[in-house]
Amino acid sequence: MIHAYKVAGHTFHLEMPDDSPLEALLGQYEPFVTETSSEPLFTVSVCDTLPQLNPVPVYDVPTEPGEPVVKLYRSGELWYAEMAVWSGRPVCARMVSDSDFRNASVKVESGRDALFGINNSLMLMFAFSTAGLDTLELHASVVAHAGKAFLFLGRSGAGKSTHSRQWLEYIRGTHLLNDDNPVLRVMEDGSIRVFGSPWSGKTPCYRNEDYPIGGFVSIRQSPRNEISRLGVLEAYSLIYSSSSGFKADSRMSDGLHACFEKVISAIPFYVLDCRPDREAAVVCHDGVCECSDR
Repeated sequence: MIHAYKVAGHTFHLEMPDDSPLEALLGQYEPFVTETSSEPLFTVSVCDTLPQLNPVPVYDVPTEPGEPVVKLYRSGELWYAEMAVWSGRPVCARMVSDSDFRNASVKVESGRDALFGINNSLMLMFAFSTAGLDTLELHASVVAHAGKAFLFLGRSGAGKSTHSRQWLEYIRGTHLLNDDNPVLRVMEDGSIRVFGSPWSGKTPCYRNEDYPIGGFVSIRQSPRNEISRLGVLEAYSLIYSSSSGFKADSRMSDGLHACFEKVISAIPFYVLDCRPDREAAVVCHDGVCECSDR
């Protein structure tokens, strides 16, 4: 059976046997269901076997304790990935993709972690196949307020989700758009929007909505609450480290950097030194909304 989804205007397919028990796990994708396309951006097929390969390691996605593990390999023209829920857990899914990230096969090794394997296979294919399409899959928590979206970025544990919750509690008219993996896209008219996605980390928030971006905010824990504007180099470093994609591959890297430049030239970036309290939300809101309203 073919499932068709559209995220940030990009259509992709997930194909699996009609009687697959994995069908019951796909509830988070329902808001993104669309008609099947004769030319999807990519297709991921769930299968029982993968081709025999001689993979050569090329990349381990940097992780911290308790975070997901993704390892990337090459085997001739093919790409190969292994995924585990966290360090120390066995591999739960293996994926093989063609050189252009148009078609991939994934074998789920663990029923308990099957959805994790499917999610990460689709996220990898989405990030890699959109790298040259003015699209960024980001690691961020995003709130929508007054018709605009505000993205909170930073390393794991910095307090991105906590700060989003402060906005939800103390800034009237705010709702959560995505808590882990929103998608940014530079539109054909040059506007820059952020979209919800079927991937939202530990917080179930799967909204098929999009908004113009009011600002990016780097969250840093501090005993004081203070917001300031970032310079170009700091902004570039922030969005670089917060975006998915295999940046050692020149095809992907060129597309990503071109998109970074468009975003930085159009959207303000800030750093918020903050405590996890009401005042932090108010300070951040007043700082970013004052600029975005101009």
